[in-house]
Amino acid sequence: MDKRLLQKLAPFSRESSLPTENAHEPGRGAFASLRAEGGFEALLLLGLVAGLAFAPFWLGGNRLPAWGVNGLYFPALAILFELGVLFAGRRHPVSIAAIAGPAALFGVALLWICIQALPLAAGTLAHPIWAMASEALERPIDGAISVDHGQTLVFLLRLVTAASVFWLALQLSRRSHRAHFLLQAITVIVAAYSAYGLFLSAFFSAAIPFFDAPAQGLFVRSTFVNRNNFATYAGIGLATTLALLIPLADRDAPRETGALAARLARRLQAAGLAGWLLLAAAFVIFVALLGTVSRGGILATMLAAGALLALAYSRGRRGGESAGAVALVAAGLAATIFYSGDLIIRRALDAGLDDGGRLAVFSITLRAILDTPLLGYGYGAFATLFPLYRDRSIPTADIWDKAHNAYLEAFLGLGVVFGAALVGALFWLAAKCIIGAATRRRASAPAAAAAACSLLVGVHSLVDFGVQIEAVALTYMAILGAGVAQAESSRISLSD
Repeated sequence: MDKRLLQKLAPFSRESSLPTENAHEPGRGAFASLRAEGGFEALLLLGLVAGLAFAPFWLGGNRLPAWGVNGLYFPALAILFELGVLFAGRRHPVSIAAIAGPAALFGVALLWICIQALPLAAGTLAHPIWAMASEALERPIDGAISVDHGQTLVFLLRLVTAASVFWLALQLSRRSHRAHFLLQAITVIVAAYSAYGLFLSAFFSAAIPFFDAPAQGLFVRSTFVNRNNFATYAGIGLATTLALLIPLADRDAPRETGALAARLARRLQAAGLAGWLLLAAAFVIFVALLGTVSRGGILATMLAAGALLALAYSRGRRGGESAGAVALVAAGLAATIFYSGDLIIRRALDAGLDDGGRLAVFSITLRAILDTPLLGYGYGAFATLFPLYRDRSIPTADIWDKAHNAYLEAFLGLGVVFGAALVGALFWLAAKCIIGAATRRRASAPAAAAAACSLLVGVHSLVDFGVQIEAVALTYMAILGAGVAQAESSRISLSD
């Protein structure tokens, strides 16, 4: 029987799982290719996109009910995928061996979180706070390494949810048209939430209908509680859009001379409707990002755009994207400085560098880490522990349930060794994307998007907690999974 007919009749067969270089140009006709392909994996990819579209709706996913919904939905999709692999007798498009190093680091951190939440008898590795609670209540209490093992279990669920999104995106994005479809879908989702945020800012003073979220004036925050967190989300969307736009604008461009603006216009015209839609999405997201007036978010996004510029230039030297496509990113950077530079500088002058005690919080958190550098206090237990260390360096009226530094909070919860394992796993995956974005000649957009978003999230996590908001984390993990899947050429088999 003809092989193509077999693939149509059994889309989950072993043959259909093998990665192949797509005949279509990456980034163009991705939805059409997905629709023509059909099959169970295409349905799972659509399910993944639907989940990512819902994730920001419930206040950015920063509420317990949203954690529960996402914690059931995304792992269920991953289980369905694994069941399909098992019953069809097929192979994973990307073997776990292909990411053995990061997977091992993540597995070690995950195991340690489980140990931290285990009930332990008093006097062993349990934190002394449990013995104090036992004395106060005058009855024995099983302790734990974590000072709040209930919260540790909740954050464990959130970590597994994020890992499920990464695993799904990794497996479903090995074919380049699927990876491009996923990135295009994320662009549309972020643009839609950005447009909604601009609408709420203009007509509702940034209040969020159907949710108890106080108005914030003219600042743009969309459905997120905090405008800084939405800035991270919008920045991820903008970096992804630019990563798609650069090769699309250059691929079919005529090699003509003339003014730079005219050449850029001809390149977009050659790219067709897809190029103009991406440009419109980038504009909406860009305006919403500026509307947040988030210093960290805007500056981190500028760094991500600069990284895309550098990657595009390095490929351009080998015959890929040319100076015209690079100029597109440079123009965006210049517009950012021109339109929002005064706002960022004014906020820096008004608030100062400390910004309400963040440096004091960093200092207190570091002191707590040094008190228990190996065991940690339990993953996600910052809000429970911090009041025990809080001093007069922080105004009493301020509420600090997060450290505003994801690295310090990871080291506080997991200890230095296991915190470094978790952070190291992400850095390792990001490094694979950077190498892939710099070396791949075709279908480099997913790896470039993942590299730029990793830089954005990594830098902004030094001064804020955007990556701890579930909508941000899940969207980033989907992009990272697609980037790792496309970091190697499709001609190289990564299946197990």
